[in-house]
Amino acid sequence: MTMTRYRVSRRAALGLGVAAGASVLVRLPGKTARAQTLEKLSFLTSWRAQAEHGGYYQAVAAGLYRKVGIECEIRMGGPQVSGSQLLLGGRVDMLMGSGLEALNYVREDLPFLCIASIFQKDPQVLIAHANTGVEGFAQLKGRTILVGATGRVTYWPYLKAKFGLSDDQLRPYTFNLAPWLADKYLVQQGFISSEPYAMRLAGADPLPLLIADAGFDNYNTTIALSKKLATEKRDLVQRFVDATLEGWSQYLKGGAAIAEANALILKDNPEMTQDKIDYAIKVMNANGLVASGDALKLGIGAMTDARWADFYAKMADVGVVPKGLDASKAYSLDFVNKGIGKA
Repeated sequence: MTMTRYRVSRRAALGLGVAAGASVLVRLPGKTARAQTLEKLSFLTSWRAQAEHGGYYQAVAAGLYRKVGIECEIRMGGPQVSGSQLLLGGRVDMLMGSGLEALNYVREDLPFLCIASIFQKDPQVLIAHANTGVEGFAQLKGRTILVGATGRVTYWPYLKAKFGLSDDQLRPYTFNLAPWLADKYLVQQGFISSEPYAMRLAGADPLPLLIADAGFDNYNTTIALSKKLATEKRDLVQRFVDATLEGWSQYLKGGAAIAEANALILKDNPEMTQDKIDYAIKVMNANGLVASGDALKLGIGAMTDARWADFYAKMADVGVVPKGLDASKAYSLDFVNKGIGKA
């Protein structure tokens, strides 16, 4: 409805209790106000649509972005997609990354930074077979371990130094479960919310070791963007972050309220199934991937100076990143720690 101003007659004035000749605002039925203009933002995920991206899809499905004046386009990442190149070229506005990637922005003098961390725990795991003598990372000595190229230059140097492991144990990981299923003494990389489920369906009994529990405190499922966007459109960025965090708060509660978000995930990624989504949500909650640590008191997406400094020191000590970097340039705390979704 719209509001229109009219000047009232003497007779109408008596009924309205105003002076004759006064002007009043009258609401006219059947007319609508001009539609809200939405600001467009694009967000690139790290992989094909899955429950690990669910909070973003929930913010779309529940209208949380539109509520704050944003039309958000979620674009799927994948093995052939270079998020940094797309961000640098202005092809996307924001992308999903990690704390370690943000430290590499500083090393390579790229104009990006991290502004929120959805996952307080990195979801990566090394997976052994249960009942084969492995109880933790220390028992991985001598075992053949399948690790991909990225893992070899991120978490592996840390695990190797902390637990006395050796590069001689490594073999390439080809994203194929068959070798692991055929050899009960083989260990391979994976995500705690994904590969163990497929292994159980295949009749195996996996023992996933969460790398975060070994002290690899990498922020994950982060939001990264250009410093220019963070500075010049601060209010827009804040609205996006707030809506995203609320989306994650809703999504992790599960139930009928997230059915539409899951439908969007299944539409974007036909290889995904509802049972995989349900399992991933259960595991994310059970392991505190989102709601743990600082997020319990500061809200979803929480980050702190102390944790950034500690993680940088650990990575510099094992040669993953060079010493002497100003780690504070990798991130900004301006948009988080506002209590959204805290327990």
